[in-house]
Amino acid sequence: MQRRHFITLTIGFAVVAPPLRASAQHVDRVARIGILFGGFSDTDPEPMARVTLFKHRLQELGWIDNRNIKVEVRVGSGNAERLSGYAEELIRTMPDAIVANSTPPVSALVERTKTIPIVFANVFDPVGAGFVASLARPSGNITGFSNFEPAMSGKWLELLKEIAPNVSRTLVMFDSISPSDAEFAKAAEKLAPSFELQFAAAPVSNAADIQQAIERIAREPNYGLVVVGGAIISANREAIVRLTAQYRIPAIYSFRYFAASGGLMSYGADPRDVFTRTATYVDRILRGAKPADLPVQVPTKFELVINRKTARALGLDITPGLLAIADEVIE
Repeated sequence: MQRRHFITLTIGFAVVAPPLRASAQHVDRVARIGILFGGFSDTDPEPMARVTLFKHRLQELGWIDNRNIKVEVRVGSGNAERLSGYAEELIRTMPDAIVANSTPPVSALVERTKTIPIVFANVFDPVGAGFVASLARPSGNITGFSNFEPAMSGKWLELLKEIAPNVSRTLVMFDSISPSDAEFAKAAEKLAPSFELQFAAAPVSNAADIQQAIERIAREPNYGLVVVGGAIISANREAIVRLTAQYRIPAIYSFRYFAASGGLMSYGADPRDVFTRTATYVDRILRGAKPADLPVQVPTKFELVINRKTARALGLDITPGLLAIADEVIE
């Protein structure tokens, strides 16, 4: 069931790039585009779903794969060494631009090139991470599209408490190899008392860490889980959803694909939409724009997705108020 209601979170400002000038440079050769993902397993369909949308948007802008552009994709599968190797590999192809999805791929790339244009997607706090000087004036060879900021932690806690009122303790699980993700845990720690919640954090770096964290809270009563989707988290999402179902732990996730995989609920920006929007900046760069002149953009609308089947399995009642504000209810 689809809903057209939105929960809007004020997170500063969204910068809208100026329209492309008619005098933009014409490209009469095959342009090379690299795409680098950090999380997701080799068999996960999510990266290629985003790539398909990205190519479709480029085609609308006049760029057709294997005709006037060549797109090469690499998926790091949450492995830092593999991600590093793929970053080197893409840079050696001397692409006209590289699209990097999430913080770890961006970090791997900026360490290796200061000249190849990089357009990031789904990166939290690009200023704090040192990727750009400011949102309005990125400077250097990098710009892109951010997705969250720490105030999201409060919304996650609020929604978790609303769908599972008996929860009195919460664990925030996040990717330890993405230092910026820890900011969500810090924000949640400050906000937890206002929701009458005890707080715990679990930075994870592999599948074993994830299993241990979930099994630990399964031994305690009235625990809920907040899952911040970094590379390691995304690569192990099926296991996370399976373990929370096994131990009957209510959980809220940062991305819709967790709820679509059987997770209880998600709240956040649409990562596919954020990724697709990078095509507009790639188009501008291919026509002569510099990343330093393209302001970083941030989302202003977020989607709430609830998996009704999972809620029933956990014995949770979805209140009419929560249903009314849900953008999507998965039956």
